[in-house]
Amino acid sequence: MTFPSSFPNGIARRSFLKGTGFGLGSMALSALLAKNQRASQDPGKQSQMRFCGVIKPRHITPRAKRVIWLYMAGGMTHLDTFDHKPKLAELNGKPMPESVTKGQQIAQLQGQPLHCFGPQHAFRQWGKSGQSIAEIWPHLGTMCADDLCIVRSLHTDAINHDPAHTFMNTGTMNAGRPAMGSWLQYGLGSECDNLPGFVVLVSTGNFGQKQPIAARQWHSGFLPGQYQGVEFRSTGAPVLYVGNPNGVSTAQQHDVVSAVRSLNELADQRLADPEIQTRVRQYELAFRMQTSVPDLMDVSGEPSHVLDLYGTKGGDGSFAANCLLARRLAERGVRFIQLYHRDWDHHGAVKEHSAGSAKEVDRGVAALITDLKQRGMLDDTIVVFGSEFGRTPMAQGDGRDHHLAGFTMWFAGGGFKPGFSYGATDELGYHAVENPCSVHDVHATLLHLLGIDHQRFTYKYQGLDSKLTGVEESVVVRELLA
Repeated sequence: MTFPSSFPNGIARRSFLKGTGFGLGSMALSALLAKNQRASQDPGKQSQMRFCGVIKPRHITPRAKRVIWLYMAGGMTHLDTFDHKPKLAELNGKPMPESVTKGQQIAQLQGQPLHCFGPQHAFRQWGKSGQSIAEIWPHLGTMCADDLCIVRSLHTDAINHDPAHTFMNTGTMNAGRPAMGSWLQYGLGSECDNLPGFVVLVSTGNFGQKQPIAARQWHSGFLPGQYQGVEFRSTGAPVLYVGNPNGVSTAQQHDVVSAVRSLNELADQRLADPEIQTRVRQYELAFRMQTSVPDLMDVSGEPSHVLDLYGTKGGDGSFAANCLLARRLAERGVRFIQLYHRDWDHHGAVKEHSAGSAKEVDRGVAALITDLKQRGMLDDTIVVFGSEFGRTPMAQGDGRDHHLAGFTMWFAGGGFKPGFSYGATDELGYHAVENPCSVHDVHATLLHLLGIDHQRFTYKYQGLDSKLTGVEESVVVRELLA
């Protein structure tokens, strides 16, 4: 379709689309048909059209292709899960030594009497590596202890949830910066044509305060919008408004898409706005998702032993169902998959709630690692497990307060050393004292295993070379590498 020279260049595309009444997915039909025609003429063209990232070649030989980040939102208590402190048990109920807490940043317990609160669950040694893990993790301990690389010396800069989430995801407490998944898409590109390269899944449990999670945690920030994460719902329609309207024929779609493409070309010639091309690419992706997403969500073809492993038949919104979807997304080439479980904010009843929250995720985590391993995918998939911060060794009634000075994360696969423990907090679990590891160190190490030198991976923004690991000194923790 062509337009006369008198056609108004300034027509609003949003108004045009609203008037036509067609869905987002239809916007891409023409582009998709053209793409398929080109691909049929030259099979190599389709993969060539995919964005392959700006880091070419990789700075470092990569060990991993993708990341699955299991995010325990709310602040998992390290002292009742992965960091055993017998001395804290001895001092249970006694005043917390002032030498430990004096001058330290404390959240809700500030100005209150501080008393030691011992571990609420028994620990044991699991696997041939003898990993020290609480007994509330029977599946993880039994099936995966020798696959885990546990880091017990994490520390962060934020004492409250939202800035701590932002810091863990983007490397800064300032809102508006790109999430790590967006950085990876920009740097490495996508390995799939019909799904987003950065997908988020959220589940909610029945214990503790439900931690709010905002979409800004997977935003692309100052990077182009095409790198933003996309949330998939685990029940009902996975992606809202991606379907075609009823009664719209292919011919009608073709006419509308041709017109919209011409409008976009006119606007792009006049404005030279890169977001116009971003919208076009997202329309194309939306159309392709109309067929790829239903196939992704349909787990009926999974063997019964796999469904039994996860303990779910899918579609129930559980963390285990999301773990199964994470494996399916990874198989399809999604670069960064982030699973939030909003059930770890335990200001009270920490014994009951930590056991309950662990039970909600234990089987799914163990199944995911086992499934990846059996398929030969764990070698090039990094699994990350942790929270935005830890919990205090001081009591908040029968719960624990926010804690930033020492907590635990663990990693598996993708070049991390299996069956290995690194770093330590002090004997009360307060400060990271042995091999302290910052959030930026975590980011630098993950980027390294994906083939990226964090110091060289920058994006010019407001006159500065911005990067995920910020301006503070951060290092690749090479002791964690296999």
